[in-house]
Amino acid sequence: MAEPNLHSNIIFSQQIVDELRKICSKYPAGKHFLLTEETAGRLCVPEIQPVIDEFSVKMTAIRAGEENKTIRSVEQVWDFLSNNGADRKSLLINIGGGMLTDLGGFAASTFKRGMDFVNIPTTLLAQVDASLGGKTGFNFNGLKNEIGVFMEPSTVIINTNFLKTIDRPNFLSGYAEMLKHGLIKSAAHWKELMDYDMEHVDYTALQEIIAHSVAVKEWHVLNDPTEKHIRKALNFGHTVGHAFESYAMKSGKPILHGYAVVYGMIAELYLSVKKCGFPEDELIQISSWLLGKYGKFEIRESDFEALFQLMTHDKKNEGSRINFTLIPEIGRAEINQDCSKDLIFEALEYYRNL
Repeated sequence: MAEPNLHSNIIFSQQIVDELRKICSKYPAGKHFLLTEETAGRLCVPEIQPVIDEFSVKMTAIRAGEENKTIRSVEQVWDFLSNNGADRKSLLINIGGGMLTDLGGFAASTFKRGMDFVNIPTTLLAQVDASLGGKTGFNFNGLKNEIGVFMEPSTVIINTNFLKTIDRPNFLSGYAEMLKHGLIKSAAHWKELMDYDMEHVDYTALQEIIAHSVAVKEWHVLNDPTEKHIRKALNFGHTVGHAFESYAMKSGKPILHGYAVVYGMIAELYLSVKKCGFPEDELIQISSWLLGKYGKFEIRESDFEALFQLMTHDKKNEGSRINFTLIPEIGRAEINQDCSKDLIFEALEYYRNL
């Protein structure tokens, strides 16, 4: 059985075939499997075709989209592995965005109580967030990532060439998580993100910035693998953001994860002003910059109660408290912040009126 992994080998490389060949050579013949989703299968899998041919990798694809991050898709992967002779000495290669790496990681972690898996994230969001940190899982009963386990991939291969296949909204969605990393841990990273020319993407320069962002995430994961303490800082923007995301999905007007996080960060920066002394002028400046890039998901005052109820389901809550990460200044986070319902409504009102 694969031992629980708490640390991935993260490789930044443009030579993806060479890196994957080295990994595959460590596993027995006939024990190589690949999971992708339709879009990545069409745009990204051809890049690793030489490895697929050389190691006779067996492939399957699930349907693209967050709405397919379900137990039914997990069962499809389990069936594929079972019907093709996978065992604990096998390798599953997950190539796709965050939905795919989350779901594939969960399927691998639970099949025969655990087999190794490699993540090749193909979106910016997956490269800086979803593909490392050991969180795997799927959505259940209308709640995001409600079922899952902690298990790190054995290796993550990050190649910015794959980002040429994503559209601008998905690029911005991933950039939002990088912005979050700067806000909670590194004023220098925040500054380089603000200075980077997002209109004319330089993929070589971006690889270095992604490495800085991944280092922030990795620091939190290594210091708190199962999210008991400081890793909760990565939740900044997500308590309100996940509520926006779930509410948008239920309303039939889904929004990308990073956009929801941006709107959540605006509300939680307001809470940071009220609870931790974050400078109000910086709140106004950052809110304006974010809305200029990400637009706005419109909400009404009558939506506040439903959004609040969704926040009560957040996995990081303790007892009846809604657990926030807030920031007193750029580059520093304070976890386990308790906010009253009235103050949360005030933050939603601030966002609504922007």
